[in-house]
Amino acid sequence: MSRILNHRMRMSLKKTPSIVDQRAVAFTIWTGRSVLFNRPVPNQIPRRQYGMLIARAVRGVLKIRYLVLGGAVGGGMTLNKKYSEWKDGLPDMGWLNDLLPDNDQWDRFTTTLITAKDRIGDQLQIEPAPKIVNNLQSKPAPQTASARTAAEEAAAYEKRVHVLQEEVLALQARYQRELQRLEQENRELRQQNMLLRQGRQPTTKKMKRSLIDMYSSVLDELAGWESGEAGRLPRVVVVGDQSAGKTSVLEMIAQARIFPRGAGEMCTRAPVKVTLSEGPYHVAQFRDSSREFDLNKESDLADLRKEVELRMRNSVRGGRTVSSDVIAMSVRGPGLPRMVLVDLPGVISTQTVDMAADTREAIKQMTKQYMDNPNAIILCIQDGSVDAERSNVTDLVASCDPQGKRTIFVLTKVDLAEENLANPNRIRRILEGKLFPMKALGYYAVVTGRSRKDDSIQSIREYEERFFRSSKLFKEGLVAAGQVTTRNLSLGVADCFWRMVRDTVEQQADAFKAMRFNLETEWKNTFPRQRELDRDELFERARAELLDQSAELSAVPPPAWEQRLTAELWTSTHDRVFGGIYLPAAALAHDDVGRPKATQLKYKQPGSDRNPAIWLDPYDFDFNKFNTSVDIKLREWAESELAKQSIQAGRDALREEFIELLARSQDTDPIYEPVKRAAVEEALNRHQWEERAQDVLRVLQLNALQDRCVRSRGDWDAAVALMETALKEKRDDVQRELRNMTGPGFRERWLRWASTTEEQQRRAEVRTELERLGSCRPSLAYDEVVAVRDNLRRRGVEVDNEYIRETWKPVYLNNFLSRAQSRANDCKKSFYLYSQQNGAEKECCEVVMFWRVQAALRTTANALRQQISNREAARLDRDLREVLDEMAADPDLKKKLLSGRRVELAEELKRVRQVQEKLEEFIEALNKEK
Repeated sequence: MSRILNHRMRMSLKKTPSIVDQRAVAFTIWTGRSVLFNRPVPNQIPRRQYGMLIARAVRGVLKIRYLVLGGAVGGGMTLNKKYSEWKDGLPDMGWLNDLLPDNDQWDRFTTTLITAKDRIGDQLQIEPAPKIVNNLQSKPAPQTASARTAAEEAAAYEKRVHVLQEEVLALQARYQRELQRLEQENRELRQQNMLLRQGRQPTTKKMKRSLIDMYSSVLDELAGWESGEAGRLPRVVVVGDQSAGKTSVLEMIAQARIFPRGAGEMCTRAPVKVTLSEGPYHVAQFRDSSREFDLNKESDLADLRKEVELRMRNSVRGGRTVSSDVIAMSVRGPGLPRMVLVDLPGVISTQTVDMAADTREAIKQMTKQYMDNPNAIILCIQDGSVDAERSNVTDLVASCDPQGKRTIFVLTKVDLAEENLANPNRIRRILEGKLFPMKALGYYAVVTGRSRKDDSIQSIREYEERFFRSSKLFKEGLVAAGQVTTRNLSLGVADCFWRMVRDTVEQQADAFKAMRFNLETEWKNTFPRQRELDRDELFERARAELLDQSAELSAVPPPAWEQRLTAELWTSTHDRVFGGIYLPAAALAHDDVGRPKATQLKYKQPGSDRNPAIWLDPYDFDFNKFNTSVDIKLREWAESELAKQSIQAGRDALREEFIELLARSQDTDPIYEPVKRAAVEEALNRHQWEERAQDVLRVLQLNALQDRCVRSRGDWDAAVALMETALKEKRDDVQRELRNMTGPGFRERWLRWASTTEEQQRRAEVRTELERLGSCRPSLAYDEVVAVRDNLRRRGVEVDNEYIRETWKPVYLNNFLSRAQSRANDCKKSFYLYSQQNGAEKECCEVVMFWRVQAALRTTANALRQQISNREAARLDRDLREVLDEMAADPDLKKKLLSGRRVELAEELKRVRQVQEKLEEFIEALNKEK
């Protein structure tokens, strides 16, 4: 039965193949098993099986390619995103484009230098050698005027070139430091970029400092110390006559030509402290710079020598030849001895004309100061190619170290000495210490060159070794083998240096510990309950307090600002309001129609009535003239001066408010006051008001002054009060002037025993006569002056016309202000009449003028207050921050502003603690090395 069914099924599949049948066949081909019968597929289709296996392998490979490609694309996008985030976090270096000069500026600068060189070359023509010899042999002739003029011009050109060279050196030093810093940053950024590309985060690794670097940092900390313990730590001091070979010996020990060369002139102009240490790479680095110079590259060596020369030139500015400023550098390399050497300027016997007057004595004192250190190792360099009697330094060394317990003698240029000396025993006696009066721990003979500056250290060392192997002096055993070559010298100096360090460092640490105890005791007794803040910390605290108080300017309420600004505005403008507007307009408004002539006035007899006449106002007041004059003068004032005066008043108000804020602070330390006062003054002097604010103020003030209508009783009363206050202040000033002119009155003379001078009595007589005249004009007519003078003459007082007019000015002004006060008092109750006439009431036009001025000042105060709150307070705070930043970078200014025993004691305590901590760290490392 099953066979029948299978047969029918096969027949149906052959007749009507379906989709299911096709899938079954495919699966059968793929797996090798029959779906229908669950048996292996017949072997009739082996090629198809192999083809499907190949297809499967190809498909798997294609899958792997897509996975790899997708992973690479995704990883690249992620890396690009991280790189963009890292790049956005970098600081903006766009400011460097503003700092560095462009190509055009460099071209102009070099063109100027070339032009100056050509001009100097044209002026300074040197005569040939034969002509100079003839002139020297002949009798010196007097110098002509033209020759003196040419010499003066040449000297002027030379001086200008010297100044230009100094500027170039300073600019070069500045750019060199910037380039060094940028190169170091570039190296660090490249390393971080490499780590980010590799998917790793940059880690900060603390490098272990070497023993000699730790010791050098202690010496750096003691640089400039004024205490007697400061210079007592061991170091190797290299001394010798000029051109004796000190620098060459130091270069042979450092195994690199690190110093500039000079043919016959002084090269070392300042002490150079070189810290030698062992390291994997031969590099050099300055203490205050992050750049490392590769001493195996000629380009880096040239840059290093140029930097040393530049630093030396910068240290001897101001006409000096030598300087005591130390140039500190470190040299690391394979096989270098560990020690600290100080190369000093060579001792000279004769000063040249281009040196400072005290050069020889300055070098001598500097050398003696370094050698006086009882723990300093003196490396005395003596030129073997010259006579020993010409030495200047040996006597100096003998005076500082008479027993020779810390002196090492080095004889240089022995190859030249062997050629030039007829008696070879002289060299032997020198190296045995029998020729010079000085004593030493050891004597060495070296050869440091062949008078060729381009020779490498290796070639010089090979030449030195060849010389000593072939020299007759040393073949015969006149000198021990350990006394020759710079290699043996460096080993001997290093051994002596570390022996001295181990013997003295504990003692120096104890000395600093005792010094620290004494200083801490003094602090506790003198400044109890106060923190030990040094100068930098005090400055930062003062800076923080000052910036906090500056921020309080924005918290001042608007009414307080407007009250202060209004007072400042009136103080700066009241003279112009009175002297330039009110008084001239009032004088013009007086009409003398109907006034009796001065010659027709009948004076009372002096004996009949001693009281002055009562001042009435018998003249009419032309209000139209007054208002017209006031309008013209107010407009001129607003267009020319008022805005500028208002800006100045705003600056004065800002200054006073800032100073009062500082004065109101209760918790501030008095020691901060000099810093805060100096910073505020400098910031206020730098602060400039915005230019456009003046134009805006001018428009506002013109609009305010054009309004002539007083709208409320409050404004009217305020204008009257301002008028009365102003009149009273002005009249008080005038009365004081009159009192000084005429002397004290009757009551003061009797109650206070005051007396009058003859001049004051004469002025009093003139004043009395003028008051009897009763004139109300600002200036007297000629007939009035004549009448007053005649009456005074009858009373025995002789004065001239100018004397009368001079006395009349304060008399008139006093009486005018008195009548103006009466008018202001009468106008207090006139607002109703003024309002009923819609401002046409003219009797109180003076009150309207003062109201217009007051309205303009009120509008100005409001505008200034908004300007201060919105703009000027923030700009002043920015100026203050800039001033504080500049002060923070100026140690001399901080020392001047923050002074006193409290600051000095805290500074000394800080330095002693730092030295003690570094010494203890060094001693701990030294004991571990043992």
